[in-house]
Amino acid sequence: MAKVYGYEIIARALKNEGADTLFFIMGGPMLGAQDSCRQLGMRMIDVRHEQAAAMVANAYARVTGKAGVCATASGPAATNLLTGLAHALTDAAPIVALGGASPIHQFHTEAFQEVDQLSMMRPSAKWAGQAVSSKRMAEYINLAYRHAMNGRMGPAYLDLPGDVLYSQVEEEDIVWPEPAKTHHRMPGDPGLVQEAMKLLANAERPVIVSGTGVIWSQASEELEQFVNETGIPFYTTPQGRGVVPEDHPRCFLSARSMAFREPDVILFLATRFNYVISHGQALRFSPDAKIIQVNIDPTEIGHNRPVDIGIVGDCKTVLQQMLELVPGKFEPQKDTPWISALREQDMKGQARIEPFMTSDEEPIHPLRLCKEVKDFLDRDAILVVDGQEILNYGRQSIPTFKPRHRLNSGSFDTMGVGVPFGVGAKVGAPDKQVLVLHGDGSFGMNAMEMDTAVRHNIPIVTVISLNGGWTADPEGGKVGRTLGYQRYEKMMDAFGGHGEYVEKPAEIRPALERAYASGKPAIVNVKTDFRARATTMRFTDYTT
Repeated sequence: MAKVYGYEIIARALKNEGADTLFFIMGGPMLGAQDSCRQLGMRMIDVRHEQAAAMVANAYARVTGKAGVCATASGPAATNLLTGLAHALTDAAPIVALGGASPIHQFHTEAFQEVDQLSMMRPSAKWAGQAVSSKRMAEYINLAYRHAMNGRMGPAYLDLPGDVLYSQVEEEDIVWPEPAKTHHRMPGDPGLVQEAMKLLANAERPVIVSGTGVIWSQASEELEQFVNETGIPFYTTPQGRGVVPEDHPRCFLSARSMAFREPDVILFLATRFNYVISHGQALRFSPDAKIIQVNIDPTEIGHNRPVDIGIVGDCKTVLQQMLELVPGKFEPQKDTPWISALREQDMKGQARIEPFMTSDEEPIHPLRLCKEVKDFLDRDAILVVDGQEILNYGRQSIPTFKPRHRLNSGSFDTMGVGVPFGVGAKVGAPDKQVLVLHGDGSFGMNAMEMDTAVRHNIPIVTVISLNGGWTADPEGGKVGRTLGYQRYEKMMDAFGGHGEYVEKPAEIRPALERAYASGKPAIVNVKTDFRARATTMRFTDYTT
């Protein structure tokens, strides 16, 4: 009878679950598992920091709809995953993370790189477990997938002690579970769905606010149909953008504040009442509005804001239930006073930023940079935005038209995701144009992943808003704000990519064209005005 190592079972189990790519840094005790993955034909992308491995896996998952898989060595290599896992947990992104660990038989002896990784991972993962039996290795992988890809999605971490990895077992003793099934379509309570539709049909000023759960539920088509057949204006959370094209006649991006303050009914679809939407509370949201909330996680219903109707269910299925009740109840083409007011406010908001988007002044205003990016991008391009000022300017000015095509620092507000997200997005969607719009501060956190992009021929273009400091204050005298105007594009000369430096507004578009025409990973480093300030909500109050 044939014997196999635990690490060989891991590779076969990952393939059995549908994994085709591994994001990793080599090292013990994971070398055998990583090599086995390569031998089975998985694409192997080694990054420059384990944090980035989790971030790349996150973006890959967002773009493909499959779990992203990352793997690290033991000790500090495994603990470097923490930020990426915490980000995925807060953003409900499915990752299967594998971390090597000291041998079990050496636990509590101060062995090489010994640390209680499992206890450290538990607060940062949806599920964290440890392999203690080689013959059950496929079962552990399957369990990780089940947790990552079902219900409210999130990262699953599997701790892999060296002696379990390198133990041999009889092949016939291995437990081979069926691949994890995902997307159970749980319907909403029919009575509550009817109540919700009655409330929406009678509303004078209804609004829809949707989250990334619409994407994970694969409900974009249903949501667009619902908007078309009801005529209700819609808004999304930042990473949920594109579920309905943002040039839709019921999309009024620059009237968001009015739409939240003045509605009489709000339908919250597959999103949480977290800080991103001010917990659904006043002053940002009307305290008098009737609230309908749809979420697959029952613990989110009414969390932070009471709701009038709470529907637990899969977003796609609940929208299908709602669509069955639409006929005869709505006039989708009617130009109500509410629609007219939102349209007027939207036009005013666009008019306020237009002078900055067309400005020829130097240093370049960030909104002019955003306009050049917007005009250059394909309609189905994937845009990654990371930073502070440029993140807010990009939010105001660059629309998204496809689901899964907008990524940013998310609800954990993790700076440094830009380049790793760009890499993961391009790996997941190699036929799409991928552009990373970065602040110079956030770029520095994972800048070496441009080397990853070059080594693996992943042609992303990173555009840096070079304002010389954190939150654009290099001359303000505040401690730790100054970074200087670094020539980051010169990195690409060393790596073998393409670099451009831009100081004049008219030079931005030609630089973008040359960067993409090069067919290489590229940096377009654009000097922008440090005096520019983007307005945003205050997310935290430090007083009690």
